[in-house]
Amino acid sequence: MTPSTDKIRTAIAAVALTATAAFTASAYGQAHSHPSEDQQEPAGRKTVIAPSFAWKLLAPLGLREESTIDTLFVDYSRRSIPSEVSDAWATTGNYGAQGLNMIFDHRAPLSDFYFRDAVEHWLPSHDKTRFYNTRIPMTLVGFTSSGGRENAQELLSARFSGNINPKAQAGAMLDYLYSKGSYANQAVKDLNWGFSGSYLGDRYEFQGFYYHYNLLNKENGGITDMLYIKDPAELQGGVTTIDAKSIPTQLSAAHNRVSGQQLYLNNRYKVGYWHEEQVDDTTTTRTYIPVSSFIYTLDFRTGKHIFIDDNPNETKKYFEHTYLNPDRTHDKSTYWTLSNTFGVSLLEGFHKYAKFGLAAYITHQVRHYAMPADTIDRRDPQSIGLDPWPEGVGSVKNDETEQLAYVGAQLTKMRGLRLRYEATAELGILGPVAGDVRVNGRIHTQFPLLGDSLRLTAFGSFNNEEAPYLTRRYRSNHFIWHNDFGKRRTLRFGGTVSFPVTGTSFTAAVNNLQNHIYFGTDGMPVQHGGNVQVLSLALTQNFTFGIFHWDNRVTYQTTSNDAVIPLPALAVYSNIYLLTRIATLHLQVGVDCDWYTRYYAPSYQPATVAFTNQREYKIGNYPFCNVYANMKLSKTRFFVMYSHFNQGLFGGANYFSMPYYPLNPSRFQIGLSVDFAN
Repeated sequence: MTPSTDKIRTAIAAVALTATAAFTASAYGQAHSHPSEDQQEPAGRKTVIAPSFAWKLLAPLGLREESTIDTLFVDYSRRSIPSEVSDAWATTGNYGAQGLNMIFDHRAPLSDFYFRDAVEHWLPSHDKTRFYNTRIPMTLVGFTSSGGRENAQELLSARFSGNINPKAQAGAMLDYLYSKGSYANQAVKDLNWGFSGSYLGDRYEFQGFYYHYNLLNKENGGITDMLYIKDPAELQGGVTTIDAKSIPTQLSAAHNRVSGQQLYLNNRYKVGYWHEEQVDDTTTTRTYIPVSSFIYTLDFRTGKHIFIDDNPNETKKYFEHTYLNPDRTHDKSTYWTLSNTFGVSLLEGFHKYAKFGLAAYITHQVRHYAMPADTIDRRDPQSIGLDPWPEGVGSVKNDETEQLAYVGAQLTKMRGLRLRYEATAELGILGPVAGDVRVNGRIHTQFPLLGDSLRLTAFGSFNNEEAPYLTRRYRSNHFIWHNDFGKRRTLRFGGTVSFPVTGTSFTAAVNNLQNHIYFGTDGMPVQHGGNVQVLSLALTQNFTFGIFHWDNRVTYQTTSNDAVIPLPALAVYSNIYLLTRIATLHLQVGVDCDWYTRYYAPSYQPATVAFTNQREYKIGNYPFCNVYANMKLSKTRFFVMYSHFNQGLFGGANYFSMPYYPLNPSRFQIGLSVDFAN
């Protein structure tokens, strides 16, 4: 279970070397309209160092979108519990373990390498990448800890960014998560590290990053009997208490490893003209005005999934079929993809009449998949204790390479307060994706109202896409399939209205899915040929009375076919707290809870890292509550929290996230984060 010491040392040393180099670089800058709270100068004092700012990348051409620097202390403690991911989170239970978002409008579709999907929240990705122009070097280091020797949970995280000059910066990140878990055989270790950098020149721009991740999960298959949680006295002859670690589990010698890397390099060369402006009789300024640009982006990703089970006796009981090896399971699937995108764009804002940006591009992509080889003589597999291949399943290749190509266009307006929008359309023209269509967009506007702004956002998308390769072709020791799935069609549209002055935000979204792919009760992928509609209504309402705050999130969702897409009808998150300041100490003290209605929660299949539908058990109607204190002193954030404090007090004993997978018992947790900005 332990990642190699050399890898950890290499990652930490790399972060340290980058930090040392950038700390010695000069600090330059210009002001930005969105400084972080720690970098605002007091009124009346002249700004000496301009404030920092951050941005993220807008796919597929690397446009920049404003983001924030993580220095807020409010709700800092919530990040250390699994349910912080979503108000309805189906999970195997441990911090850093697999999970599925049961708020459907927040759920991503199946990806090309879906083994990663279940742990996506804990891994670095393009969407989570933030670039920082800190002007002065910045290092954010955080550490959280809870539990004792047998159920320790720790997370070490570090973020660094420093400017080499006014146009160039370099960054690094490191996350090391280690959690033994509250129950037996569910430990998690996750090591993520990477580097990023950017150069924003007058003519040439570069933005890029490299990430490596390696997540190892022990798989216990769930506890053997849910009565150990619901009614332990029935199983223990009247004894009402039980140590969570002593509860027997269905698997004891199984684990999953999901690892991979991503290299992303976005280059843009801008063509334009110099504009001269006379400041006074002796001074003239020259400004380069870009008109168009040429873009090249390289995106290389790899993925590896390994499932190992060394206990054949447990394997025979837990898995219905065994195809490749009766004595030991060692499934290994790998994936890599290389994408090259070439684009040309007309830039927004080069002229007063150029109110938007327009781009066209073409992408070529190569994907390669490899699966465990079949070395068994198929003439009589039952003679050695193996099942024959499923009826109707043709040959599955050991590996396969796909060539794909897309053409696309993008329309954007990223500047201005009254109106912003973005729209992207893609058409598949080569390989299995020929005929694929992907269209998505959003439009945002705001106008003054009662001393604040009423903000309106509309969004929509239409996708007609080929089914992911691994849902069509797959072979392993316990699962084999060969499916001829049709293209998936999804239509999504909706909007958001928010009014910050009253703490109100309301979102409505409608999803229509045809040929939806899900994992059935037997753990196999299934395609539903009909249409399924999902309606989602989400209301956020925050109240403030002096130092008293009450934040609320309510989500209502309904599905037209809950056998295909089961969802809790109602999910609620509520947070009551006092927010005040004692001298220089910022303090938030409160209680928060999340709760959702009963529904047929999914099951989990460890061999394929997939969430499967089931119709035996309903899960839900249990509040998970935490009492906490978040504090900030200068550039240091810290918290203390007692999570799941209501265990045994109220809510009953049915604290399951999925059948046979209970939530963590109550535990005391602490955390610390320091901003080392000079």
